[in-house]
Amino acid sequence: MRKRISTQVEAKKSAGTYLIFQLAGQHMSVPVDRVREILDAREIQPLPQAPKYIMGFIDLRGDSIMVIDLRTLLSEAARADDLDTRIIVLMVNSGDKEQILALRTDKVLEVASFDNDRIEPIETGTILNWDRRIVSGLARREGQYISVLDLDRMMSTEVVASLKAAHKQLDANEAVDA
Repeated sequence: MRKRISTQVEAKKSAGTYLIFQLAGQHMSVPVDRVREILDAREIQPLPQAPKYIMGFIDLRGDSIMVIDLRTLLSEAARADDLDTRIIVLMVNSGDKEQILALRTDKVLEVASFDNDRIEPIETGTILNWDRRIVSGLARREGQYISVLDLDRMMSTEVVASLKAAHKQLDANEAVDA
């Protein structure tokens, strides 16, 4: 007789609405109250010697806003801009101050609440040795899974440094395989 192991954990209320977008075929979201603006793709001024995930800066009504390529940051394949590409300008907490930055995404889908107004924690991350610091949980919208990004942790120095190290390892592995 096989024992059934319960993996159910306490889901938390999502407390509001989220901007849902698409990246590499996956649905992701950020709290809508952190979003300042959604822009069409535009020219980005490169920043010399910047890490690959920093695309550069855009001018937004006289302010210089750093643009992060979310695909590169999350180790997804590069993709050229198309008519659906969007730049999401948002607020991120860095230490004790708020900063404005922008994320380049494949497509913005909608602003909505999640099914049952719930975000489920990801408990298996530690078992699988997966760094889940950039995802605060999983939600569902019309039955489809949506990763809820943790903007503050995703942009923290510690997480960016670990992602950078992972990118270097991937680059080294690709060079060996070539």
